[in-house]
Amino acid sequence: MAETFDLLLRGGTLVTHSGIAPGDIGVRNGRTVAIGDLATASAGETIDAKGLHVLPGVIDTQVHFREPGNEHKENLEAGSRGAVLGGVTAVFEMPNTAPLTTNPGALADKLDRAKDRMWCEHAFYMGGTGDNAEQLAELERLPGCCGVKIFMGSSTGNLLTEDDPTLRRILGTVRRRCAVHAEDEPRLKERQHLAQEAADPSAHPLWRDPETALRATRRLIAIARETGARVHVLHITTAEEMRFLAENKDIATVEVTPQHLTLAAPGCYDELGTRVQMNPPIRDEGHRQGLWWGLDQGVVDVIGSDHAPHTLAEKAETYPASPSGMPGVQTLLPVMLDHVAAGRLSLLRLMDLLCAGPARLFGIAGKGRIAVGNDGDFTLVDLAAKRRILDQDMANVSGWTPFHGREVTGWPLATIIRGQIVMREGELASQATGRPLRFGECLPG
Repeated sequence: MAETFDLLLRGGTLVTHSGIAPGDIGVRNGRTVAIGDLATASAGETIDAKGLHVLPGVIDTQVHFREPGNEHKENLEAGSRGAVLGGVTAVFEMPNTAPLTTNPGALADKLDRAKDRMWCEHAFYMGGTGDNAEQLAELERLPGCCGVKIFMGSSTGNLLTEDDPTLRRILGTVRRRCAVHAEDEPRLKERQHLAQEAADPSAHPLWRDPETALRATRRLIAIARETGARVHVLHITTAEEMRFLAENKDIATVEVTPQHLTLAAPGCYDELGTRVQMNPPIRDEGHRQGLWWGLDQGVVDVIGSDHAPHTLAEKAETYPASPSGMPGVQTLLPVMLDHVAAGRLSLLRLMDLLCAGPARLFGIAGKGRIAVGNDGDFTLVDLAAKRRILDQDMANVSGWTPFHGREVTGWPLATIIRGQIVMREGELASQATGRPLRFGECLPG
């Protein structure tokens, strides 16, 4: 008797840990139950995936959806809508909202806001501070929490841990992998006059210079070794940091962003001004190549978008009053697929960076790979499709992208979560059904 599934993906090219090969996938009750030749099977719904590559669902482990407190820039509904339009099936949202996500009530509020509004699966970081340091081991285990986030350097919001004693207290308490924005706050304060005197965004990488990043990362690794903590260093921007972290992979995992891999100073500031202002900054071509070296050598574990919108009116303020951050969740996959098309990395490597890597690092249950027993999460892409990224197609509340006008090769055509087609060829499902992510009790080292 022929098997019957709720959803059948037929004739696609599957991107799995075994390699890239044609095959079919059967999903039942939200889980993958069969992989292989399912020619005789039937299903409640069948997708003809011929000519498409089937990735595990893409996971973006760094987004700022601004809710609560700054919904005029972004919110959970719009941000997650952009995610699934871009082929992203799950996100980790950051704690520098208003109020800050630093206690159980704030986390519960975000989970309540997300219910029936977020299109993708989701989890929220707990912000680490001097006030909650001793409670973090309990807070990070709350349902819907993906871990702890620390800001060593000031950025958007009021979440800052700049001194070593507080950092030591936090890292001595946290038991899961701790995500860190590593910029040295004392050096930022010393050099802030450079930004004020220049009054031009091209000075951003001068103010927040490579030494500012490297100094913080060295401090972080020293304290992580002292406390036995495992750290995840976000949005690395310098060649020096990448070389340093290559020697410290036993305790540190590494993230880069598509914008740091794609854009370079000074040209990006000449062309886009404050639209490409972010923390840490877009740097010159030498540093960009240093990031690619780290990606090629296996130093980089994940790619996150650092989706952090501000309105164009806010971005139009005179630097350095202009805020740092840019949208990115919807363009994460298209921009990186374009790098695949250009031969800068393989599709298998991209799958590890966007799917398997996040699940492995953070212990996400049932996600990150195409495997029997895992959730039926898939991102279907056309590697040959040529599309132009445009502001008017962006779902974010602020309505823009730093990649406006860029033609890319490779595009997500369908986003499937737990066997439900959430997006197909730019059209969304009738309602948002994203759920909180689940995390394993025993997290990987």
